[in-house]
Amino acid sequence: MGLFLPKWLSATSTSKKNVQRLVILHTNDTHSHIDPHPENHNLYPNQGGILARAALIESYRQKNEHVLLLDAGDFFQGTPYFNRYHGVLEMKLMSALGYDVVTLGNHDFDIGIDGLLNAKKYANFKFTNANYDFTNTALAGQIEPYHIIQKGIFKIGIFGLGVELNGLVPAANYQGIQIKDPIKSAQTTVEALQQEKCDYIICLSHLGYKYPDDTTPSDIKLAQQVSGIDLIIGGHTHTFMDAPTAIQNPSGSTVWIHQVGWAGVRLGVIEIEGHRINFCQKKIVSKVNS
Repeated sequence: MGLFLPKWLSATSTSKKNVQRLVILHTNDTHSHIDPHPENHNLYPNQGGILARAALIESYRQKNEHVLLLDAGDFFQGTPYFNRYHGVLEMKLMSALGYDVVTLGNHDFDIGIDGLLNAKKYANFKFTNANYDFTNTALAGQIEPYHIIQKGIFKIGIFGLGVELNGLVPAANYQGIQIKDPIKSAQTTVEALQQEKCDYIICLSHLGYKYPDDTTPSDIKLAQQVSGIDLIIGGHTHTFMDAPTAIQNPSGSTVWIHQVGWAGVRLGVIEIEGHRINFCQKKIVSKVNS
């Protein structure tokens, strides 16, 4: 799907020979699905699995110089691997795949703060969340509101937002974390990233795509209420999207929202080059043993 880029990106290169390409790969809600779904699965036969995901990611890296790999949370909980290894295996495998930045989902607190901190020791990538205050917890200093990554000509600001944990996670598992309004936190963080002169601002959101209750924070509400975000990579609602959603923010600019379901059966692919941006989802298919 080909779409026009924001004005700033259209102006980054003036001749074809200087045009650079940025590929953003993303996942969400993989939920400890290390193995592929079985051949007889009624929805996703032979789909998913860490090895097939790794091969697909590597294929993009071999063809492109500037690749960013992101995750929108809930990498824990869902298979016996999590029950046995308490998140360590997921962190080691995501490090091996070369993730750059992730945010936290509600299920990533299923082993409590101490469990998350222990698993995080094996993560060679950045964690971000702008609306959870970890000051009075063991996670203080471990998770930043945002991270900035330079990929060629692209200076990219990435920040995370988390869902309200009350009612989703036992109180003892997130004791001491102060949860702030995600919309207000997003606006403050975007302003900071604009001060840093970021070219492109991405939100890794575990708020959920949308809800019947119009007062519940969601990716749609975020895009409608906050100016300055270029792309929202979502999670939590396990939404499979055939195409991204375009929302006009208060400044009149377009915000793109994309999410790729759950269980690691899709890889989101966003390709930015010259004056255009392309979104797609790739099925992650494991080879069947003959």
